[in-house]
Parts: sequence; structure tokens; C-alpha cells
Amino acid sequence: MDPIQETFTQRLHEKGIELTSSQLDQFETYYRELVSWNEKMNLTGITDRDQVYTKHFYDSISLAFYVDMNRVHTMADIGSGAGFPGIPLKICFPHVQLTIIDSLNKRIGFLQHIAKETGLEQVQLLHGRAEDWARKPEHRDHYDLVTARAVAKLAVLNEFCLPYAKVGGIFAAMKGSSPDEEVKEATRSLKELKGRLNRVEKFFLPVEEAERHIIIIDKTAATPGKYPRKAGTAIKTPL
Repeated sequence: MDPIQETFTQRLHEKGIELTSSQLDQFETYYRELVSWNEKMNLTGITDRDQVYTKHFYDSISLAFYVDMNRVHTMADIGSGAGFPGIPLKICFPHVQLTIIDSLNKRIGFLQHIAKETGLEQVQLLHGRAEDWARKPEHRDHYDLVTARAVAKLAVLNEFCLPYAKVGGIFAAMKGSSPDEEVKEATRSLKELKGRLNRVEKFFLPVEEAERHIIIIDKTAATPGKYPRKAGTAIKTPL
């Protein structure tokens, strides 16, 4: 274990998350393949190893500081991009059945490669629009935890993500700067989509003290039949 992984391991230990040597190997494989594939396609602007471990891996896992992952059996990551936060969380909590949905097939191809190289099991990778997959009975009102990291404003995200959460489940939106204005703007969409704001957690990334927020929303009832609207509508005309 080198200093970067030692620091990473210690930071997670302080939060009650213990990593095995095989899990650290999975993170290192993920990092190596991310940088390699990034030369062929745009996956991330961050490639420095120390920065990837902090700004992608640790930042993704931060959701587990505020949600009890031991009680999560099914998780959907919407608009995952290069696999954040879903893949780092899956590495830390192998029992979770992970579904990732992304609209770009090249990214799905990359994630299929990552799942194979890291040996991750029970990972479902779906290409398409979130609004379309949410209409499928096997995904609708189904997941214990639904998450999205830096995808869109909350009023839009609610329509993308809440249809996937089961009644009693959680939607967690991972944000950078203060989401207070977004939360206010999302009042109607929360009501329409049967979500209720539970709380907003605030923390700072190590070293540079960059601000992060996690908006935790409870799913209170089944998604009304008219939602989500057809693909692209939520972005053009948010609720």
C-alpha cells in the first residue's frame, strides 16, 4: 500500500468504513482503466491519481457517511458517467445490487469493462434515457436507494430519479455548492413525484476543503402514472 492508498484507507476508517486489500486492488484497477480509457474518450477532467482518489472515489463514497448502506440492497445510479458514485460504493459494499443507467453507450461500454476487470458481480448496466427505463415495471418504484451526482438541477433530477425509488426508499442527490435555491425551486416537483425532503447534509472534501452537499429525499408514495414525462421534457420544462 502506497501513501495515497494509505491516506484513502485512513480517511474511510475514520468514517467507519474498512477496506480489504482486494478492495484496494479494485480501486487501483478502476483508476488505471479510467486514465487509460480517458485518452480515447472524455470520461473525466481529473486524472492525477491523488485527485481521483479524493475527488472521485472518496467523494462518491461520502454518501455512505449519511445513508446506512448495510440496509440498502438495491441501488440505481442515474446518469453515472464514468461510474460515480455507483462503482466506488459497490466496491465498498459488495452486497448491493447496482443498476447504472446512462444515455451514452460508450460510457456503458467503459463501465462493462470496469465491472469485468474489477470482478464486480450483480452490476446491471443500461444504455438509454432515465425517463424511458423508469417506465419499465422492473425498475419503477423498485430501488432502496437512487442517486445522481452532479447531473442536473434538483427539479429535473426529481423527475429523473424519484420514479425509481420504492415507497420508503431514498433518493440522494449529490451536489457541490449550496443547493438552497434548487431545493426551493424543487418544491412542486417533490410534491408531484411523491418525494419529501428529509435533510441536506453538508461536508468538506479533505485537503482543499471543497464544499459538498447531499440532498436526502424520502419516497412517500408510488410514482403517479403520468411521470416521468417523455424524454427531454423535464429539462425543457421542469416541474
